Amino acid sequence: MRELMELLTRSLVDAPDAVDVREIEDHDTLIIELRVAPDDVGKIIGRQGRTIKALRTVLHAAAIKSNRRVQLEVVEDGPGFGPGPEAAGNAPA
Repeated sequence: MRELMELLTRSLVDAPDAVDVREIEDHDTLIIELRVAPDDVGKIIGRQGRTIKALRTVLHAAAIKSNRRVQLEVVEDGPGFGPGPEAAGNAPA
């Protein structure tokens, strides 16, 4: 599953070297975390979410063959995402 997501994602983005795909086992579900360059997040999501929906559909079809549940998550790291400066202990006094 990981290789499939890497292949599809690298063909969609401008920075294929920044693509990072991780698999996490959670009971009966395989969670696939997808990280891309901040500028490529919009390309992965697509207009009105069409691209990410198509990726999830392909992943779901591949998961049926192996009789598993799969969940695809786009993890957004970078400026504007994640914990703010307060979380790092740099809260204003």
